[in-house]
Amino acid sequence: MKARSIAILAAIVVIAGAAILYGIRLVRVHAPAAPPAELAQLVPAKTPQAIPDVAFMGQDGARHSLSEFKGKYVLLNLWAVWCAPCVKELPALAKLKTSVPGGQFDVVAVDVARGTPQDAKTFLDGHGASKLATYIDPQLTLMRAFGAYGLPLTILIDDKGREVARAVGPAEWDAQESIDYFKALTAKS
Repeated sequence: MKARSIAILAAIVVIAGAAILYGIRLVRVHAPAAPPAELAQLVPAKTPQAIPDVAFMGQDGARHSLSEFKGKYVLLNLWAVWCAPCVKELPALAKLKTSVPGGQFDVVAVDVARGTPQDAKTFLDGHGASKLATYIDPQLTLMRAFGAYGLPLTILIDDKGREVARAVGPAEWDAQESIDYFKALTAKS
């Protein structure tokens, strides 16, 4: 009986060792957790895709591109002053930006209306989103590049500059579960 128990234990050890040596994983250790229910709109990409390197304008009129943010996670949000769901979620995006450490994460909200940088800044300040940097894209370059057909459109870009998820429509960006999700996501980078 004792020899049989030793043989069974040895077989278990051999199988476990083979699983480890040959990469059979029961759990994906480094995979980010699925977004919480509050971020149901944020749908993970089947495979991460490189993002287009298109230009948009900052508050000072200078040209910017998404490649400037490489090395950190970016939540790119395309919005417009005439889009009610966009306006409603701007304060939530501002809260998310200030709640997640900035070294590994940023919220880049880009106004795609046809106004000026000062128009966008005044609008953000007047709608509880003064913590967001002011960016505009009056040429709609980002909308075309990302195939946007509605607003708000939010793209999650990883620290390698790849689109890893997108949300079409508003989400609860400032819910505690959402904030915790982004903190955990950026802690791994």
